[in-house]
Amino acid sequence: MTTTHSPDATPGPSRALSFDRAAAQYAAARPGYPDALFDAVEDMAGRPLRGARTLDVGAGTGISTRCLLDRGARVVAVEPGPGMAAQLRRGLPDVPVVRGDGNQLPFAAASADLITYAQSWHWTDHARSGAEVRRVLRPGGTLALWWNVADSTVPWLGAQAERLVRFFGVEPVELARGAGHGSAVQDRGLPPDLDFTHRRVPWTRRVPLATHLDNLGSHSAFLTLDDDAARGFLAEERGRLLEEFPDGTVEEAYVVELHAAVR
Repeated sequence: MTTTHSPDATPGPSRALSFDRAAAQYAAARPGYPDALFDAVEDMAGRPLRGARTLDVGAGTGISTRCLLDRGARVVAVEPGPGMAAQLRRGLPDVPVVRGDGNQLPFAAASADLITYAQSWHWTDHARSGAEVRRVLRPGGTLALWWNVADSTVPWLGAQAERLVRFFGVEPVELARGAGHGSAVQDRGLPPDLDFTHRRVPWTRRVPLATHLDNLGSHSAFLTLDDDAARGFLAEERGRLLEEFPDGTVEEAYVVELHAAVR
Protein backbone atom coordinates (compact mmCIF):
# COMPACT_ATOMS: atom_id res chain seq x y z
CA MET A 1 0.00 0.00 0.00
CA THR A 2 1.29 3.46 -0.92
CA THR A 3 1.25 5.97 1.90
CA THR A 4 0.31 9.50 0.94
CA HIS A 5 0.53 12.67 2.99
CA SER A 6 -2.33 14.83 1.79
CA PRO A 7 -2.34 18.26 3.46
CA ASP A 8 -5.48 20.15 4.35
CA ALA A 9 -6.75 21.47 1.02
CA THR A 10 -8.33 24.53 2.57
CA PRO A 11 -6.15 27.66 2.49
CA GLY A 12 -7.32 28.74 5.93
CA PRO A 13 -5.69 30.65 8.79
CA SER A 14 -3.76 27.67 10.21
CA ARG A 15 -2.01 27.02 6.92
CA ALA A 16 -1.51 30.70 6.18
CA LEU A 17 0.19 31.19 9.54
CA SER A 18 2.25 27.99 9.28
CA PHE A 19 5.09 30.04 7.76
CA ASP A 20 5.78 31.64 11.14
CA ARG A 21 7.62 28.50 12.27
CA ALA A 22 10.06 28.82 9.36
CA ALA A 23 10.36 32.57 8.84
CA ALA A 24 14.17 32.64 8.71
CA GLN A 25 14.26 29.65 6.34
CA TYR A 26 11.64 31.33 4.15
CA ALA A 27 13.64 34.56 3.99
CA ALA A 28 16.87 32.75 3.13
CA ALA A 29 15.61 30.20 0.61
CA ARG A 30 12.57 31.54 -1.21
CA PRO A 31 13.16 32.96 -4.69
CA GLY A 32 12.93 36.66 -5.39
CA TYR A 33 11.59 38.21 -8.58
CA PRO A 34 13.21 39.39 -11.81
CA ASP A 35 13.41 43.05 -12.77
CA ALA A 36 11.27 42.23 -15.81
CA LEU A 37 8.33 41.55 -13.50
CA PHE A 38 8.37 45.11 -12.19
CA ASP A 39 8.84 46.49 -15.69
CA ALA A 40 5.63 44.65 -16.56
CA VAL A 41 3.80 46.01 -13.50
CA GLU A 42 4.76 49.56 -14.49
CA ASP A 43 3.65 48.95 -18.06
CA MET A 44 0.30 47.52 -16.99
CA ALA A 45 -0.26 50.29 -14.42
CA GLY A 46 0.67 52.99 -16.91
CA ARG A 47 2.95 54.70 -14.40
CA PRO A 48 6.34 54.23 -12.75
CA LEU A 49 6.61 52.56 -9.37
CA ARG A 50 8.73 55.43 -8.10
CA GLY A 51 6.67 57.41 -5.62
CA ALA A 52 3.65 55.09 -5.80
CA ARG A 53 1.82 54.69 -2.48
CA THR A 54 1.98 50.90 -2.27
CA LEU A 55 0.48 48.29 0.05
CA ASP A 56 2.31 44.96 -0.15
CA VAL A 57 -0.29 42.62 1.31
CA GLY A 58 0.82 39.28 2.70
CA ALA A 59 4.35 40.65 2.58
CA GLY A 60 5.85 37.73 4.49
CA THR A 61 9.53 38.34 5.16
CA GLY A 62 9.65 41.24 2.70
CA ILE A 63 10.94 39.60 -0.49
CA SER A 64 8.58 41.55 -2.74
CA THR A 65 8.68 44.57 -0.43
CA ARG A 66 12.40 44.97 -0.99
CA CYS A 67 11.98 44.76 -4.77
CA LEU A 68 9.28 47.43 -4.71
CA LEU A 69 11.45 49.68 -2.55
CA ASP A 70 14.34 49.26 -4.96
CA ARG A 71 12.06 50.61 -7.70
CA GLY A 72 11.29 53.70 -5.61
CA ALA A 73 7.80 52.76 -4.37
CA ARG A 74 6.59 54.10 -1.01
CA VAL A 75 5.73 50.77 0.60
CA VAL A 76 3.74 49.75 3.65
CA ALA A 77 3.98 46.02 4.33
CA VAL A 78 0.87 44.19 5.53
CA GLU A 79 1.46 40.81 7.19
CA PRO A 80 -0.72 38.73 9.56
CA GLY A 81 1.97 36.39 10.95
CA PRO A 82 3.99 37.64 13.94
CA GLY A 83 7.04 35.55 13.06
CA MET A 84 7.06 36.64 9.43
CA ALA A 85 6.49 40.28 10.40
CA ALA A 86 9.39 40.13 12.88
CA GLN A 87 11.66 38.70 10.17
CA LEU A 88 10.60 41.49 7.80
CA ARG A 89 11.38 44.12 10.43
CA ARG A 90 14.85 42.65 10.93
CA GLY A 91 15.59 42.76 7.23
CA LEU A 92 13.87 46.06 6.42
CA PRO A 93 13.83 48.05 9.67
CA ASP A 94 12.75 51.30 8.01
CA VAL A 95 9.64 49.87 6.32
CA PRO A 96 6.30 50.40 8.10
CA VAL A 97 4.73 47.03 8.92
CA VAL A 98 1.02 46.74 9.67
CA ARG A 99 -0.35 43.52 11.14
CA GLY A 100 -3.36 42.55 9.06
CA ASP A 101 -4.51 40.74 5.96
CA GLY A 102 -6.37 41.40 2.75
CA ASN A 103 -9.78 40.53 4.16
CA GLN A 104 -9.85 43.73 6.21
CA LEU A 105 -7.28 46.29 5.16
CA PRO A 106 -6.69 48.86 7.94
CA PHE A 107 -6.36 51.81 5.55
CA ALA A 108 -8.49 54.74 4.46
CA ALA A 109 -10.58 54.67 1.31
CA ALA A 110 -8.83 55.68 -1.93
CA SER A 111 -5.45 55.86 -0.15
CA ALA A 112 -3.29 53.55 -2.30
CA ASP A 113 -1.88 53.89 -5.81
CA LEU A 114 -0.88 50.23 -5.95
CA ILE A 115 -1.86 47.12 -4.00
CA THR A 116 0.30 44.04 -4.49
CA TYR A 117 -0.14 40.42 -3.51
CA ALA A 118 3.04 38.42 -4.08
CA GLN A 119 2.31 34.72 -3.48
CA SER A 120 -0.50 35.69 -1.10
CA TRP A 121 -3.85 36.33 -2.82
CA HIS A 122 -4.81 32.64 -2.49
CA TRP A 123 -4.73 32.93 1.31
CA THR A 124 -7.59 35.46 1.34
CA ASP A 125 -11.37 35.27 1.20
CA HIS A 126 -11.64 36.52 -2.37
CA ALA A 127 -15.03 38.20 -2.00
CA ARG A 128 -13.91 40.14 1.07
CA SER A 129 -10.43 40.97 -0.20
CA GLY A 130 -11.83 42.07 -3.57
CA ALA A 131 -14.19 44.49 -1.85
CA GLU A 132 -11.33 45.85 0.25
CA VAL A 133 -9.18 46.38 -2.84
CA ARG A 134 -11.93 48.42 -4.47
CA ARG A 135 -12.34 50.48 -1.31
CA VAL A 136 -8.67 51.23 -0.66
CA LEU A 137 -7.40 51.74 -4.21
CA ARG A 138 -7.73 55.25 -5.55
CA PRO A 139 -9.48 55.65 -8.92
CA GLY A 140 -6.86 54.79 -11.51
CA GLY A 141 -4.89 52.74 -8.98
CA THR A 142 -3.66 49.24 -9.77
CA LEU A 143 -4.08 45.82 -8.19
CA ALA A 144 -1.19 43.46 -9.06
CA LEU A 145 -1.17 39.78 -8.09
CA TRP A 146 1.66 37.42 -8.95
CA TRP A 147 2.97 33.93 -8.32
CA ASN A 148 6.31 32.28 -8.99
CA VAL A 149 5.45 28.96 -10.66
CA ALA A 150 8.16 26.34 -11.12
CA ASP A 151 8.49 25.60 -14.83
CA SER A 152 7.58 21.92 -15.01
CA THR A 153 8.46 21.80 -18.72
CA VAL A 154 12.06 21.62 -17.47
CA PRO A 155 12.58 17.84 -17.17
CA TRP A 156 14.00 17.65 -13.65
CA LEU A 157 11.35 20.02 -12.26
CA GLY A 158 8.62 18.08 -14.04
CA ALA A 159 9.88 14.85 -12.48
CA GLN A 160 9.99 16.50 -9.06
CA ALA A 161 6.42 17.72 -9.50
CA GLU A 162 5.32 14.15 -10.22
CA ARG A 163 7.04 12.93 -7.05
CA LEU A 164 5.26 15.62 -5.03
CA VAL A 165 1.90 14.54 -6.41
CA ARG A 166 2.63 10.91 -5.52
CA PHE A 167 3.87 11.85 -2.04
CA PHE A 168 0.88 14.00 -1.14
CA GLY A 169 -1.68 11.95 -3.04
CA VAL A 170 -3.00 15.15 -4.59
CA GLU A 171 -1.16 18.21 -5.77
CA PRO A 172 -0.60 20.26 -2.59
CA VAL A 173 -2.87 23.29 -2.67
CA GLU A 174 -0.16 25.87 -1.96
CA LEU A 175 2.19 24.37 -4.52
CA ALA A 176 -0.59 23.96 -7.09
CA ARG A 177 -1.61 27.58 -6.61
CA GLY A 178 1.79 28.58 -7.85
CA ALA A 179 3.50 29.39 -4.60
CA GLY A 180 6.67 27.70 -5.73
CA HIS A 181 6.13 24.47 -7.59
CA GLY A 182 3.62 22.69 -9.73
CA SER A 183 1.44 23.57 -12.65
CA ALA A 184 -0.29 26.87 -13.16
CA VAL A 185 -3.79 27.23 -11.78
CA GLN A 186 -6.21 29.09 -14.01
CA ASP A 187 -8.83 29.97 -11.39
CA ARG A 188 -7.14 32.49 -9.14
CA GLY A 189 -10.36 33.89 -7.71
CA LEU A 190 -9.69 37.27 -9.33
CA PRO A 191 -12.23 40.01 -8.60
CA PRO A 192 -14.75 39.59 -11.45
CA ASP A 193 -15.58 43.29 -11.82
CA LEU A 194 -11.99 44.32 -12.60
CA ASP A 195 -10.52 44.05 -16.09
CA PHE A 196 -7.33 42.03 -15.65
CA THR A 197 -4.37 41.84 -17.98
CA HIS A 198 -2.14 38.78 -17.73
CA ARG A 199 1.60 38.41 -18.31
CA ARG A 200 4.01 35.49 -17.91
CA VAL A 201 7.62 36.36 -17.04
CA PRO A 202 10.16 33.51 -17.25
CA TRP A 203 13.37 33.59 -15.25
CA THR A 204 15.91 31.31 -13.56
CA ARG A 205 18.23 31.29 -10.57
CA ARG A 206 21.20 29.08 -9.69
CA VAL A 207 21.33 28.02 -6.04
CA PRO A 208 22.98 25.36 -3.88
CA LEU A 209 20.95 22.18 -3.61
CA ALA A 210 20.47 22.86 0.11
CA THR A 211 18.78 26.17 -0.72
CA HIS A 212 16.49 24.47 -3.23
CA LEU A 213 15.44 21.91 -0.61
CA ASP A 214 14.95 24.61 2.04
CA ASN A 215 12.80 26.51 -0.46
CA LEU A 216 10.68 23.41 -1.06
CA GLY A 217 10.42 22.69 2.65
CA SER A 218 9.31 26.25 3.43
CA HIS A 219 5.92 25.71 1.75
CA SER A 220 2.88 25.18 3.93
CA ALA A 221 2.28 21.69 2.50
CA PHE A 222 5.51 20.62 4.24
CA LEU A 223 5.25 22.91 7.27
CA THR A 224 1.89 21.40 8.23
CA LEU A 225 3.14 17.85 7.69
CA ASP A 226 4.55 15.47 10.27
CA ASP A 227 8.21 16.45 10.71
CA ASP A 228 9.55 12.94 10.10
CA ALA A 229 7.57 12.58 6.86
CA ALA A 230 8.76 15.96 5.60
CA ARG A 231 12.40 15.22 6.48
CA GLY A 232 12.15 11.82 4.83
CA PHE A 233 10.86 13.19 1.53
CA LEU A 234 13.44 15.97 1.43
CA ALA A 235 16.28 13.57 2.25
CA GLU A 236 15.24 11.27 -0.61
CA GLU A 237 14.94 14.28 -2.89
CA ARG A 238 18.46 15.35 -1.98
CA GLY A 239 19.81 11.96 -2.99
CA ARG A 240 17.98 11.98 -6.33
CA LEU A 241 19.08 15.49 -7.19
CA LEU A 242 22.71 14.88 -6.25
CA GLU A 243 22.76 12.17 -8.92
CA GLU A 244 21.58 14.73 -11.46
CA PHE A 245 23.59 17.69 -10.11
CA PRO A 246 26.78 16.18 -8.62
CA ASP A 247 28.34 19.63 -8.14
CA GLY A 248 25.52 20.45 -5.70
CA THR A 249 24.16 23.43 -7.68
CA VAL A 250 20.74 23.47 -9.34
CA GLU A 251 19.16 25.92 -11.75
CA GLU A 252 15.56 26.57 -10.74
CA ALA A 253 13.34 27.73 -13.60
CA TYR A 254 10.24 29.81 -12.92
CA VAL A 255 7.48 31.58 -14.73
CA VAL A 256 5.98 34.48 -12.81
CA GLU A 257 2.26 34.61 -13.48
CA LEU A 258 1.20 38.24 -13.20
CA HIS A 259 -2.39 39.50 -13.14
CA ALA A 260 -2.99 43.26 -12.94
CA ALA A 261 -6.04 45.51 -13.18
CA VAL A 262 -6.51 49.27 -13.05
CA ARG A 263 -9.48 50.39 -10.96
